[in-house]
Amino acid sequence: MPNHLEKTLLGLLAGADDQPALVAPGRPTLTYRRLRAGVAGLAAQLNSLGLGRGDRIAIAMPNGPELIQAFLAAASCGTAAPLNPKYKQDEFAFYYGDIHARALITLPESMPLARAAATDMAIIAAVPGDDGVLAFACERGALPARPAELAQPDDVAMILHTSGTTSRPKRVPIRHRNLAASAANIIATYRLGPADTALCVMPLFHIHGIVASMLATLASGGTVVCPEGFSALEFWRWVEQFRPTWYSAVPTMHQLLLARADRNRELIAAHPFRFIRSSSAALPPVVLERLEATFGAPVLEAYGMTEATHQMASNPLPPRPHKPGTVGYGVGVDLAIMDAAGELLGPGQRGEVVIRGPNVIDGYENNPEANASAFVRGWFRTGDQGEIDADGYLAITGRLKELINRGGEKIAPLEIDDVLLRHPAVAEALAFAVPHPTLGEEVHAAVVLKAPASPAELREHCAARLAEFKVPRQFHILDEIPRGATGKPQRINLAKQLGLSEL
Repeated sequence: MPNHLEKTLLGLLAGADDQPALVAPGRPTLTYRRLRAGVAGLAAQLNSLGLGRGDRIAIAMPNGPELIQAFLAAASCGTAAPLNPKYKQDEFAFYYGDIHARALITLPESMPLARAAATDMAIIAAVPGDDGVLAFACERGALPARPAELAQPDDVAMILHTSGTTSRPKRVPIRHRNLAASAANIIATYRLGPADTALCVMPLFHIHGIVASMLATLASGGTVVCPEGFSALEFWRWVEQFRPTWYSAVPTMHQLLLARADRNRELIAAHPFRFIRSSSAALPPVVLERLEATFGAPVLEAYGMTEATHQMASNPLPPRPHKPGTVGYGVGVDLAIMDAAGELLGPGQRGEVVIRGPNVIDGYENNPEANASAFVRGWFRTGDQGEIDADGYLAITGRLKELINRGGEKIAPLEIDDVLLRHPAVAEALAFAVPHPTLGEEVHAAVVLKAPASPAELREHCAARLAEFKVPRQFHILDEIPRGATGKPQRINLAKQLGLSEL
């Protein structure tokens, strides 16, 4: 394998000239030759519009080959800032200001809220050609041209934000060398190559989709199938048309596919996956079991964070064992468990998960307080609690901030989620903490039902499988579980959203 650590994103586009790089429903196929030439040309166009190294370029558009080309060009010229296209105008305005964006790239005659918020920025339309190759057209605000210059490995390729569920989002500057290292780790983990086709269903404003589905595939010379977004209905048509060898998704997406799998059994048998990957939220073991039984492919849970340029650990391909309830082991990184005093712990001991490696960022941007607490003795503190077994496999027991402290008993809500999901009437479940006057916190659970079940039945089911102090004291039957933009359940904020935070 070439040395990815020395490469920029443009250098990572490793496929053979005539190999399909990007395909999508209703779009022309883009080969690697056309993709490489197109991205280099787009980066030069951005230079001619006065943008260059160090400039932040916001991107707001749906998933698709157009977004990938715009992202690669913005990162090759300056710093790409892909944003959720579903943001409201005030949200766009906040993120533009927070990153000091100098330009916005979007599709022509689209994204009115993103445009309205771009009051003092250049607006650049990304115009797809009949051959699928993108061209830029400056709608307003072009700056004096700059000499053509491509980004270097140490430049910041993109800037993302942490989810900000409990505080103001932190800016995460990710360098080309971080992305190259993470892509190399993912390629090694799953033995990706030119014969692989990845179906990208994750949003490409999120680190999971950008690095695992898109960048690692392109860096391995494979093909990315990139529809406009996830659809549990269209998924099966994409599988039939493009014959992907794998896909990566969050557990919510896997569960939606399971709900439609029975009517697609012949298609599943005719187009088997080499493996299925799950990341960005805990995969309940019962969902993993159902996925493997349905698809007949290994389901490999992985563990990632924005600050680590996505992947930190993953379960391996067969013949090595993949262990349900664990996120596997680190590839290309060092993983360890640390106590509150900063000392490393041994196998089987529970503490905070820490990581170090070339994929980990140098630090948050302009945030010395966060850096002082997150980076300790060369390790990055993830904020996750876990333990590593004798084989090196990591089990995440929960976010430290999500643990339920009931009268001094620390309860991992993931354990309760898995028990509830094993009830035949439960489609989704999320255990969470609610303030309590004497215990500090009490255990509640939100559930979405697929068949009738009473709170008493659910309580009895939990009591037969959990210690008494872990059994939820109240069940909230909901139509849907509140989720963030990437499908991650909003556990920390759930008590507040249900009006229970003042009990």
